[in-house]
Amino acid sequence: MTWLVVGLGNPGDQYVATRHNVGQMVVEELAKRHSIKFSSHKSRTDVAAYKLGVGIDAHSIILAKSKSYMNESGGPIKALASFYSVEPAKIIILHDELDIGFAAIRSKLAGGDNGHNGLKSLTSSFGTAEYYRVRLGIGRPMGQQDPADFVLKQFSKEEKKDLGEFLDRGADVVEFLINEGLEKTQTKFNS
Repeated sequence: MTWLVVGLGNPGDQYVATRHNVGQMVVEELAKRHSIKFSSHKSRTDVAAYKLGVGIDAHSIILAKSKSYMNESGGPIKALASFYSVEPAKIIILHDELDIGFAAIRSKLAGGDNGHNGLKSLTSSFGTAEYYRVRLGIGRPMGQQDPADFVLKQFSKEEKKDLGEFLDRGADVVEFLINEGLEKTQTKFNS
């Protein structure tokens, strides 16, 4: 069984540590956890692969980061899914979520895009919203700050203290979801 685990974000050094790239940060945490490196794929993505579990029950995991901007991520991810013959029902998208507090994590299957351009692009490219989402809480900006500017800023000094644990928990959620299914994952992790 092959799963495609995609961390949404923007390419380029100026975006690496921003809130909008927290999905990619979790995918990088998974790669680090399994001592694997990303390599370039013809689909305009960076990929890394590992096995989760042992024997006949093992899952093949393809980690992916798009090299295109968030609002254009659907095409490369669709091409990658086609290359590996992975259906949307076996895709997990990790993305930043303004509507839940910092470091809270929620997982779900399908749903709307809630104004998230990465999800909008993916749903458009796949022609369905029937894929898993791991929603990584970044909270809302204080005062009058534009949410579009807020997501492109780095985490605050206070948030950075808890960022490592947040990313580690995000990686746990992904692997638990693959091994145990959505209902058990929501019960255990939806804080």
